[in-house]
Amino acid sequence: GGTVSRVVTSNHDDYQPGDWVLGYGGWQDYELSDGSGLVKLGESPEHPSWALGILGMPGFTAYMGLLDIGQPKAGETLVVAAATGPVGATVGQIAKLKGCRTVGIAGGSEKCRYAVETLGFDVCIDHRAPDFAVKLLEACPQGIDIYYENVGGKVFDEVLPLLNTSARVPVCGLVSGYNATALPDGPDRLPLLMATILKKRIRMQGFIIGQDYGHRIAEFQQEMGRWVQAGKIKYREQVVDGLENAPQALIGLLKGENFGKVVVRVSPDE
Repeated sequence: GGTVSRVVTSNHDDYQPGDWVLGYGGWQDYELSDGSGLVKLGESPEHPSWALGILGMPGFTAYMGLLDIGQPKAGETLVVAAATGPVGATVGQIAKLKGCRTVGIAGGSEKCRYAVETLGFDVCIDHRAPDFAVKLLEACPQGIDIYYENVGGKVFDEVLPLLNTSARVPVCGLVSGYNATALPDGPDRLPLLMATILKKRIRMQGFIIGQDYGHRIAEFQQEMGRWVQAGKIKYREQVVDGLENAPQALIGLLKGENFGKVVVRVSPDE
């Protein structure tokens, strides 16, 4: 996974001891690198770990998926699952900046309260609630113009019939199925999905942020940096101390137990 590190010793002309760098150092205390694949973060960044979140891959994913594929317009309704995660939270806030009505989906009343009171969502619905489908319908009386897909599974099953003609669906992740060992129970949903895409002329597009949009990273960094500095985008981290706790943190993430961007602090000195 992505890592933010400080250079301890260096024989490389481009890197000096004390430099902060972004890379893919893995789950370890120290990394030996020839410098390839590293990105300098500048001198003494105020929040180094933000390069792993709002100013890094999650923020970039939210930004490009929404603006390039979702193409939000003022007055439209956007729905995003995992609304308090690093991607979903950013998607919702950017959509508000673009004039959309924003509906978040999250797990639990605490997360939903945070989505509305802190992140500025118009509505947030608990997908664990027994009346989730009814609440989603009530929250989207004019249908759904953009659904930013992070989860898949049963949440998408309830979203699908509410999609409007010419709706856009950026597909960022399908976390509900990452640990699946078999197909979900119930009837084959593919015919309904394909028929809906055809009849409603829906655009559904997956993307891999680095491969598809790496050439636009500077655009993102400039725009997101301005929004964060102006206080228009809020960001939350869940810090886990100790490399030995990284496996449990990952398991919790896949179970939806995280609240914000999960980062593991390997060194207590940083």
